Amino acid sequence: MTAHPLSQILAESDMVLQPYDSEYREALRAAYALDQKIWEIYPHSMVGEHFELSMRHFEAHYADGNWAGFLVLVAGQVAGLSNYINADAGNKVLEIGGTYISPEFRGTGVNGKMKRLMINHAFANGYRRIEFRVDARNKRSQAAVLKLGAVQEGILRQNRITWTGYVRDTVIFGLLKDEWRGSAS
Repeated sequence: MTAHPLSQILAESDMVLQPYDSEYREALRAAYALDQKIWEIYPHSMVGEHFELSMRHFEAHYADGNWAGFLVLVAGQVAGLSNYINADAGNKVLEIGGTYISPEFRGTGVNGKMKRLMINHAFANGYRRIEFRVDARNKRSQAAVLKLGAVQEGILRQNRITWTGYVRDTVIFGLLKDEWRGSAS
């Protein structure tokens, strides 16, 4: 297993972003199961019989060092997961995605705080651009990314087939280091 260079514990007050550890697998399964409907707008389903296959997909990316996964812990409770994806150190670009926040933590500032920690960490480690790729149907995530200060740069039409067979459009957002104000709430 190759550890991702950005994979380290990040923390602020009662929130800890801990590098993914399979010991939390069942806690993630339980958190994912709290919102059965949301998975219709994700590329992969993380509930029911889909959980094992999808987690193996994520874990393969963690193992090859292509992704860095972070368990989102709030006061010790698993609140979700987010990832650095396809980090290109040569071009100093990475994506933050594959994010899920449990329903009880939505609207509480957890997502903004988590993203702020991840963005600050990436920029402090020499990255100059962060991308977010969001299903065009996911208006809540698009609004959250805009709130971070990212700019919508375009739409990739019909670029991904989701686990349901839906052919989605993907909205691309970019955030540059010199534009970042650290203002996620």
